[in-house]
Amino acid sequence: MRLVRRPRRCLPRGGRRVPDLLDRPQGDPQGSRPGLDGGRLPLPRPAHVAPERGHQRPHGPGRVARQRHGPEGGGRRGHRHAGPRGQPSARPRAVGCRPRSPRHHGGGHVAPRRRRLTHLRALAATLRPVTHRVRFAPSPTGYLHVGSARTALFNWLHARSTGGTFVLRIEDTDAERNRPELTEALLAELEWLGLDWDEAPYYQSEHRDRHREVVEDLLARGLAYLCDADDEEVDGTTLSDGLAARFRMPEGRTVVFDDVVRGEVSFDTSDLEDFVIWRSNGSPMFLLANAVDDADMGITHAIRGEDLLSGVPKVLLLLDAMGAPHPTYAHLPLLVNESRQKLSKRRDDVAVGDFRERGYLPEAMVNYLALLGWGPPDDVEVRPVSEIVDLFRIEDVNKAAAFFDLRKLEHVNATHLRGLAKPDFIERAGPWLAEAPWAPERFDADVFDRMVDLVQEKLRTLGDVVRFVDFLFLDDPVDDPESWQKVMVDGPVAAEMLDGAAGALADCPWEVEAVKEAVFTVGEGLGLKLGKAQAPVRVAVTGRTVGPPLFETMAECMERSEVLRRIDVARARL
Repeated sequence: MRLVRRPRRCLPRGGRRVPDLLDRPQGDPQGSRPGLDGGRLPLPRPAHVAPERGHQRPHGPGRVARQRHGPEGGGRRGHRHAGPRGQPSARPRAVGCRPRSPRHHGGGHVAPRRRRLTHLRALAATLRPVTHRVRFAPSPTGYLHVGSARTALFNWLHARSTGGTFVLRIEDTDAERNRPELTEALLAELEWLGLDWDEAPYYQSEHRDRHREVVEDLLARGLAYLCDADDEEVDGTTLSDGLAARFRMPEGRTVVFDDVVRGEVSFDTSDLEDFVIWRSNGSPMFLLANAVDDADMGITHAIRGEDLLSGVPKVLLLLDAMGAPHPTYAHLPLLVNESRQKLSKRRDDVAVGDFRERGYLPEAMVNYLALLGWGPPDDVEVRPVSEIVDLFRIEDVNKAAAFFDLRKLEHVNATHLRGLAKPDFIERAGPWLAEAPWAPERFDADVFDRMVDLVQEKLRTLGDVVRFVDFLFLDDPVDDPESWQKVMVDGPVAAEMLDGAAGALADCPWEVEAVKEAVFTVGEGLGLKLGKAQAPVRVAVTGRTVGPPLFETMAECMERSEVLRRIDVARARL
C-alpha cells in the first residue's frame, strides 16, 4: 500500500490537516480503512478533531455567497462570509492562497480553482482548534522514578499550558512483572505531586481484544507474519498459542519525523529488524499496544524520555499500516548523576516515594523536576507551580542531559519551606511529630509553636523538624557521640566554660540578650569568641553541635532550672 501525501492547500493558520481527507492510501474510498475481511471500514474520527456539521455542501452559516451588484447584475462581484441571521462574520485567513482576482469570468461561471478554494475555506470554517491530548503511560513494574515523574510533569504542564487533556494510561500488558500494589503506589505518588489527570486511568490490558484485532489484520494483509520459538517464519495468518507475530519491515525506506526537542530524526529501515508485535503467550508487545492505544485515544503529542527514541520508527510504521495519524514527538533529555551516568534505580537515589518520606514538599519536587531540561525565560527558578504552567512551552526544552542535583533539590525545598505560612507549616510537620521519639504527653504545642519561628528558616526538609526540637520534649538531650567528642573532649576549656556559664546563667535576667551576654562574658574571660564559647553550652542543653538559635531557645522555650540541670549533668560527665 503506497501512501500519497497530498499538498496542503488553504487550511486555517495553526490548523491541523484532516488525515482521512488528505493522507489516505491511493485509490482508497475517502474516510475508510482496511477491514479485517478485505473490505472497507469507516475510519474512527480522532477524539481531538471536532465533528463536522454534516458532509453536505456548506450552506447557511459558513457558506460563501456570490452576489452581483447593480440592477443588471453586471460589474464586479462581491463575496462575503454569511454569518448567523445573514450577518457578516469573520472568516479564517487561509494559508498559501493568493488574493482572489477581481476579474469577471462571465455568465456566473466560477473557475475550477475558485470552486476548490471556496470548498476548502468552507470546510476549514467548520473545524475548531485542535485540543492537544497527551498521555503518561507508566508500567507498574516498579516504584515511580524521578525520571518518570519528570515525564509525567512535562506532559501535565503541556496540557495545562495549552488547555489540552492529560490522559493517564497504565501499560500493564506484562502480566508476569506487574504488581497491583505498585499501581496503587504510582497513582498515590502522582496525586501527591498534584499531577491530576483528565481521563482515566485506562488499563492497557483491558484493550487486548483490540490489540489482537490489529495484529490479525496486519497478518491478513501480509504486513506481519507468524514465527515459532526458533524465530522461523510459519505459514498461516491465524494467531495461536506458541506462535509469535513479527511486523515485516519494509525495505529501502527512510522513516523521518520532526522531534520538538531533537529536531529532524531519520532511520533507515535497512538498519531495523522485523520486530515482534505479539508474544507467543498471547499478549501484545509494548510497541504494538502503544501505537494502537495512542491512535484510538487520539493522542496528539507523545512526550517521553530520550531512551524511547529508537522505537519511534517502528511505531510510525505501525501507525501507517493502521492508517492512523502520527502524533508529534518530543523526547526529553536523559537524567544523569554527578558522574554524568544515566540515573539507575539500583545505584542512585531516585524513588519519588523516598523523597516524600524524607519530608520534601510536593510543590518543591515539581518545581525542581520542571528545571530538568527546561528553564523559565526570566531565569527565576524557584517559583509557584502556577507560574511554571504559565511560562512552560515544550518547544523550550533542550536536548542536553540534565544533572539530577540533590543539593539543588534541597535548596529548592528549603526555599519553599521558608515560604509556608506558619499554620500550614505546623500542619505539614504533623506526620513527623506524630512519629517522634518522645512520649506523647511530653509534647507541648505552645512550645513547638514558638520554636517554629526559630527553626523554619533553618530546615532543609520536614524530616529535619524532629532533630531540631526533640531535646525540648525528651527527659534528657540526645546523646550524639560525634558532637560530644568534638566539643567536650577535643574542644578547648569545655569544663571551665560550663562552670562559668552555670554561675552566670543562675543570676542573669531570663531574656535573650541577657542570656547571650552572660555566656559571651564567660567566654571572653577564657579567651574564646562567642562561637567557641557557646558550643559546650549548646551540646550540654541540646545534645548536638547544630540546632536552633541557642539563646532564643533557652530564654523563650525552656525553664532556667532545666537549662542549669543539663549543664550540671554534662559537667559531671566530664
